[in-house]
Amino acid sequence: MRRAGGSKGEKAAREAARVRLWAARASTTVVLWLCCALLLATSRELGRWSGCLTQPLIVVERRFEAVAAAGAERLASAATAAGRDAGERAASASTATSAVALPPKRFYKNNGYLMVSCNGGLNQMRAAICDMVTIARYLNVTLIVPELDKTSFWADPSEFQDIFDVDYFIASLRDEVRILKELPPRLKRRVELGYVRSMPPISWSDISYYQNQILPLIRKYKILHLNKTDARLANNGLPMEIQKLRCRVNFAALRFTPQIEELGRRVVQILRRNGPFVVLHLRYEMDMLAFSGCTHGCSSEESEELTRMRYAYPWWKEKVIDSKAKRKDGLCPLTPEETALVLKALDIDSGYQIYIAAGEIYGGQRRMAALTSAYPNVVRKETLLPSDLRFFQNHSSQMAALDYIVSLESDIFIPTYDGNMAKVVEGHRRYLGFKKTVLLDRKLIVELVDQYKSGTMSWNDFSSAVKVSHSSHMGQPSRRQMIADKPKEEDYFYANPHECLHQPEELSVL
Repeated sequence: MRRAGGSKGEKAAREAARVRLWAARASTTVVLWLCCALLLATSRELGRWSGCLTQPLIVVERRFEAVAAAGAERLASAATAAGRDAGERAASASTATSAVALPPKRFYKNNGYLMVSCNGGLNQMRAAICDMVTIARYLNVTLIVPELDKTSFWADPSEFQDIFDVDYFIASLRDEVRILKELPPRLKRRVELGYVRSMPPISWSDISYYQNQILPLIRKYKILHLNKTDARLANNGLPMEIQKLRCRVNFAALRFTPQIEELGRRVVQILRRNGPFVVLHLRYEMDMLAFSGCTHGCSSEESEELTRMRYAYPWWKEKVIDSKAKRKDGLCPLTPEETALVLKALDIDSGYQIYIAAGEIYGGQRRMAALTSAYPNVVRKETLLPSDLRFFQNHSSQMAALDYIVSLESDIFIPTYDGNMAKVVEGHRRYLGFKKTVLLDRKLIVELVDQYKSGTMSWNDFSSAVKVSHSSHMGQPSRRQMIADKPKEEDYFYANPHECLHQPEELSVL
């Protein structure tokens, strides 16, 4: 009987314990729900709640500089930047901050993942990035942050995030395309094992090529790697929304890192304190001369050195080059001597600062003597901020980014060769309100220079001819030239993105 009584007592005790446990759990749950409800109500009241059905506000800090906008659209009006390192010099003392809401995410069925490897220098890669973002958006695929070229002549080891503000790049475009810093782990493993389809797209293709040829491959393989991405999207014949997105990426989303922008701003401030300045994109560097085969004004020893360099790089396809013929056809960068004559003919004030946006000039001070004699205030970033550039040495793309910033802000921009930087800066300055950009007719100039130097043309006639021939080559509004079946001969989209300029229907045809 005692056993039965004891068993009943134990059973009652267990039941009582269960009831107490259930009551404790129920009480805890009620308290937690009440806390959550109170937190929700309070947060919404303060306007800071970002629930499942609302888009979160991402607050970032951004330095603002006044941007002259005479008539240009301001796609970059929402420009913001990620926070900077605590150790960045004088940053907090000279910056203005603004809290902005980034655009809401765009939700769409993801068709796969697109990896891209850019080739060339900074501005060649810049244009390719804009194209690839646009293509990813219209294929409804996820873009992986582009890989930059590390095997070109410059061998720059910089990653995307070393040059561009990668977090802002991703966040500012999230209403158009999903961009990730890397593939999801499972797919990343496939790539590491070599299970990925890689190919170069066809140059100057319209969007239908990517929809009909590239998208099926992405759907089949889930990942597609596009290499050699320069000039892979057509200049003309594309829908307006595609052209507008290319501009948005270029002029708003692709922002340099805070460190690069800060140094660029400081260079501009130093120059502004000393008056007007001209940026001269003087492409008289050893690699450019070797690549182009242009040896005008060089000694026989220098010509041989440049030829040896050209043969040393197998991917430079053209080996035997007639330098004289190429120069007469206007296919060589102007020499420093020729450039000095052109600046004087255009009545560029000799007191203006001439900022050299280029690498080391071949021949050094000897070749620069004519230019520095005519324009004593020749400066470079290395002379303006000698100690601050030590972290940028051997990083040609980061150095080029500084030159890009200064070029945009200059009173006059003059490229002596129509390379990628010349074209992209030209287009950006058009977008900023048709800032004065002197686009030199090199074929005519070398002919005039030769006549002047031979004594068959007076200085007044030479100067007048240069002025008249370039009066319509100052970066004024114009429509791009379209040439059926010859896209390489058309005006380059990034040099003249007229669809993105103010009232493009009113642009004149030049």
